[in-house]
Amino acid sequence: MANVLPPGPFAPRLMQGLRFAVRPVELFEDCARRYGEAFTLRLPVGVPSVFLSAPAAVREVFTGEDEALRGGEANGFLRPLLGANSILCLDGARHERERRLMMPPFHGERMLAYGRTMQAVSEGVMATWPTGRPFPIHREMQLVTLDVILRSVFGLEQAPATARLRELLRQTVGLGGSVFLLWPRLQVDLGPWSPWGRLVRIRREIDALLRAEFARRRAVAEPHDDILSLLIAARDEQGNPLSDEELRDEMLTLLVAGHETTATGLAWTIHRVLAHDDVRARLLDELRGVGGGGPVAPDQIGRLEYLDAVIKETLRLNPVIPDVGRLLAHPARIGGWDLPAGVAVVPCIYLTHRRPDVWPDPLRFEPERFIGRRPTPYEFFPFGGGVRRCLGMAFALYEMKVVLATVLSHLELHAAPG
Repeated sequence: MANVLPPGPFAPRLMQGLRFAVRPVELFEDCARRYGEAFTLRLPVGVPSVFLSAPAAVREVFTGEDEALRGGEANGFLRPLLGANSILCLDGARHERERRLMMPPFHGERMLAYGRTMQAVSEGVMATWPTGRPFPIHREMQLVTLDVILRSVFGLEQAPATARLRELLRQTVGLGGSVFLLWPRLQVDLGPWSPWGRLVRIRREIDALLRAEFARRRAVAEPHDDILSLLIAARDEQGNPLSDEELRDEMLTLLVAGHETTATGLAWTIHRVLAHDDVRARLLDELRGVGGGGPVAPDQIGRLEYLDAVIKETLRLNPVIPDVGRLLAHPARIGGWDLPAGVAVVPCIYLTHRRPDVWPDPLRFEPERFIGRRPTPYEFFPFGGGVRRCLGMAFALYEMKVVLATVLSHLELHAAPG
């Protein structure tokens, strides 16, 4: 196999894995300089992975047959964290069924109701911020996005059970975010004080809380418009609902995929805005113009063209997810390489977003790139692509706009010295 795959580092798998876990950006850039548009990494977890950055090769991956390019199998390392029923870990008919059931709550008029919740949560968290001294914005964005998840997705208001679930979810994200715990050899339960043992016990408690909430929600007659209630009511073409196990795994997936990622995107966007006075001034002008001098209402968010461009330019330079993978079920020619079955092909979001032939002066923060121009989904894909593009993309982008419009309209922020 080594003779037919693109070149890559010769370091042992463990060393490549450590670099990938600790300094992924540095590793990507080093490999791109040495080996070009396609290179192979061999990590301690999984099969050899062919990383691709040319838009033409990315297109071949995203438009290929889902049965031949298995995203669920490529994401198999997430099963111990999210569950075997997570949409991220499914392929074929099961993936199509789950996606069809989960798509409706993330689109249409329901967004306005979510927007009011997002605005209220943002205002509540901002009210606790100190004035005149530095504080870490990423932590605060985590508080915002977690409460948005609990209220918009889970439909949970303030209650003792909600407080406990919030704390457990924070711990899950903290522990599950460790790349090292995705290595099967470290997934050993050595008791409640070991990292994996703690995660196992947290998952059990979350499972019990969620199952109790599912039962309570099914027993309530009046309809709710939160995403959990809509998923409980959803039926597939055969009239079958999602099981408790499927609901639990999808709820955890929405948390992990929609809480920490959005918080990180928000923190990076604020960082970028505060580093460019001209961008901030133009943003404030747009907010004043759309809001008429007051706060921008959720139904006005779609008019914030420059804010949309600022967010997208941030996600170009600082994509929250650096790559997306597919496992080849059959041999395929991709990016000019005849690749065997059993390897992963990995469009590298980070490298594609910084190609000078696609993005002139690629390291420059320039939101105007996204005004009057729509890049192809093979040049700009911070939410993945093809039939597996993140189904919460519209929700996440809308949330980022609501939160940023609320923060920037109410407060004057400055980057801490240094």
